[in-house]
Amino acid sequence: MSVTAAHTARFFDETIAHGTVWSIRDDGGFPTSTSPFGETAMPFWSSDSRAQKVIDNVSAYGGFQTSRLELSEFVDRWLPGLERDGLFVGINWSGDRATGYDMTPETVRNRIAMKQKAAAAEH
Repeated sequence: MSVTAAHTARFFDETIAHGTVWSIRDDGGFPTSTSPFGETAMPFWSSDSRAQKVIDNVSAYGGFQTSRLELSEFVDRWLPGLERDGLFVGINWSGDRATGYDMTPETVRNRIAMKQKAAAAEH
């Protein structure tokens, strides 16, 4: 499993376990980034420390602060908004250039729902 795949798996495990999603923002709002394939994504992380690491290590995000979102707000409000705006979801971006998988909001919503269902079945 690649590092990016591992970070993606952790995103879904950690967001379900903690009920939160993290983004970053500055005075201008929440950042987006366009890939070489022309897809524009807004990044999200599964923990405050993961988001903070990108702020600390990627100069483009140096002036940002972490922003906590409840998982229910992310699923009910953010994902539909991202979908409406034609944006992808950046999943646990990491490294010197803040890279990782970008997924459609629908894919993220489905993966969260599957993980929640599996977690409920375990209890």
